[in-house]
Amino acid sequence: MSGCGTVEVGVAESLRYSPGVVGPSEGPMLQEAMTSVQLPQLLKRYFGYDSFRPLQQQIIEDSLAGRDVLAVLPTGAGKSLCFQLPALVRSGLTLVISPLIALMKDQVDAMTASGVPATFLNSSLQGDEAQRRRRALERGEYKLLYVAPERVMTDGFLRELGQWRIDAVAVDEAHCISEWGHDFRPEYRRLGLLRQQLPSVPFMALTATATARVRQDIVRQLHLSAPAEFLASFNRPNLSYTVVPKKGGAGQVSAYVRERPGDSGIVYVQSRKSAESLARELVSANIPAVAYHAGLDQRVRAANQEAFIRDEVRVVCATIAFGMGINKPDVRYVIHADLPRNVEGYYQETGRAGRDGLPSDCILFFSRGDLVKNLSFQKGAADAQAAEVATRQIRQMADLAEGHDCRRAALLAYFGESWSGGNCGACDVCLTPGEEWDATVSVQKVLSCVYRIKQKSGFATGLRHVADVLAGANTERIRNWGHEALTTYGIGCDIPRDEWVSLGRQLLRRGLLELDVAGRETVSLTSEGRSVLTSRAVVKLIRPKDSNPGRDSTKSSSAGHVPCDEGLFAELRALRKRLADARDCPPYIVFGDVALREMARRYPLDDEEFLAVPGVGRHKLDQYGPTFVGAIRDWLSHNTKLAFPLEGNTKKTPARSRDDRKVNDSEQATVLLFREGLTIEEIAERRGFALSTIHSHLTRALASGEFEANPRDFYSEDDERLMSAAAAEHGFESLKTLRDACQERVDYPVLGYFRAIMQRSSQTAPRR
Repeated sequence: MSGCGTVEVGVAESLRYSPGVVGPSEGPMLQEAMTSVQLPQLLKRYFGYDSFRPLQQQIIEDSLAGRDVLAVLPTGAGKSLCFQLPALVRSGLTLVISPLIALMKDQVDAMTASGVPATFLNSSLQGDEAQRRRRALERGEYKLLYVAPERVMTDGFLRELGQWRIDAVAVDEAHCISEWGHDFRPEYRRLGLLRQQLPSVPFMALTATATARVRQDIVRQLHLSAPAEFLASFNRPNLSYTVVPKKGGAGQVSAYVRERPGDSGIVYVQSRKSAESLARELVSANIPAVAYHAGLDQRVRAANQEAFIRDEVRVVCATIAFGMGINKPDVRYVIHADLPRNVEGYYQETGRAGRDGLPSDCILFFSRGDLVKNLSFQKGAADAQAAEVATRQIRQMADLAEGHDCRRAALLAYFGESWSGGNCGACDVCLTPGEEWDATVSVQKVLSCVYRIKQKSGFATGLRHVADVLAGANTERIRNWGHEALTTYGIGCDIPRDEWVSLGRQLLRRGLLELDVAGRETVSLTSEGRSVLTSRAVVKLIRPKDSNPGRDSTKSSSAGHVPCDEGLFAELRALRKRLADARDCPPYIVFGDVALREMARRYPLDDEEFLAVPGVGRHKLDQYGPTFVGAIRDWLSHNTKLAFPLEGNTKKTPARSRDDRKVNDSEQATVLLFREGLTIEEIAERRGFALSTIHSHLTRALASGEFEANPRDFYSEDDERLMSAAAAEHGFESLKTLRDACQERVDYPVLGYFRAIMQRSSQTAPRR
């Protein structure tokens, strides 16, 4: 078997009986006793890390001790590992309830790439493949099974669970179970019945965002029994937050994206139409982009998402339908081109940036018009209570956008967490703080004008009308209502109306003015506002600076930054993409950017050094170590000095790393076996490698010119004609594009061989 989504029986068997993993006859007491010693070893062996992130080990140990667990960890904090690692310790199966097919496949791909036998069951599988996986589950060949909540509660599936020895249940994205959450899904409600079916099995509920009310609802709905609750800090230190006045929409987005030519990003918009039009504008500016929204054909939606996670396109323009479960760790920026509807959604969507811990940016383009538009959607709603909740959430989001306090502190405060770090150094307010000024006179004018309008007319008006009166405007409403006769008419004609509106919004946030509770956007004095008006108390405000969302104004925190040899990093990224294409999986499944950057600063040249790179476990060392070490040797042999010399690298001179061969020892061993007449399957079995690794060895050897073979050993004449026609139109840069052009009649490994042979032929062709 090959591909990221499958696992070979040999791997499962070796895992089940390998040292450090509980066998079928061992019980919970042994599980609990072994954790403090064995968990770090398992963490390194299968996931490639030397230490746990905050709370991970405590969560795992409590779960292995048989306790229910509720864990609220921010995106990128390693929630998945909290149930994946204990699954290796348990002798039975861990059932993972996941909301999206894409998330299931992504996590199963990652587990399989790390040597952990995992699978999923969902509607994307053909009948034969689904039955094969069920038989493997009956034989105990998997440690993790991912399913959707709709499937798990069917009668037939519940009967099957009784045959598969469920040792633990993990409910991912658990906030979906709560009607108080921002992403409520009714199908999650029935999961409480699963607890009745499995009363003695420990449950783990995990989410990135949950207020105290939502956490209580999760515990109640899932019937968690005295759960161990873990609430990590909501702070994401590697993210920077910037709010920018919205002046042009698509043009602003395009300008920002053009400044980030090598980065992947997500742009969130409110409407399907906006998603498609923005994607078209980016494409017209030669920026590879796609749209994503619920109105697209399912196949188009899946293809666009796949193109993004495989680095075929740089940008996805999406509604909120995109994102939950997207595990792409190297999203370097998230842009909100429209105002999000609530703070929870904003937090979770921005959290899709920088999951790998590297500095990433969160940009919000804000206009008051977006707020008014969102509020108007709630007027006349059939469900008055739901509309009231939505209106409150929209105003909270606008307060965050318009505020002049640290964005990080404001976000944390929303979730009940205080920020004591002072200047965060990674938001527009802290990086370019506005100037404090004595606004007493201007505030008196605004408050007095609001008071006089209501005194004369008997009703309140909106801030825009107040500004018109102050500026002495000649509008129909002013004439009809006689407001040109007010004593405050024209007393602020020396200041633009927009500045009066902005000042009024600050007074709303300060509590000196209040909006009409019926949502008509009219303003009145509060009791505090009346006190300030009559006492003429001094009022100091912040005069905001205009923000520009370029690199200079969104300097990210240095947390997680990995400076490295950028030239080598680019080479390793290209190698990763080729290997991922050959394996038919996203590049980050092979290695994340953090691992590649560590390779490009440490220059590992043997197994021991390569295994020391974060994210490199034993399985990935066996699969990819020779190939990446070979690429690093090749890089060093063609560069006269290290581009990133660090302590410990001083002895790694080019002389030590020079190697006249263009392929490494492992690749040469594969070539020798192929020349002896062994099939690719036989070579993989003899060497103990996955088929994708053998394909990678032969492809690299063919491209190097040190291995010549008959193309008919790899593809037929018909396939060659088909691929040649596709390459003539699309080139060789993207194997996915080639495969699509071939109507998916040719698999990725064959395309890789074709590209290697054709490119090598073009390099060696005689010049005329």
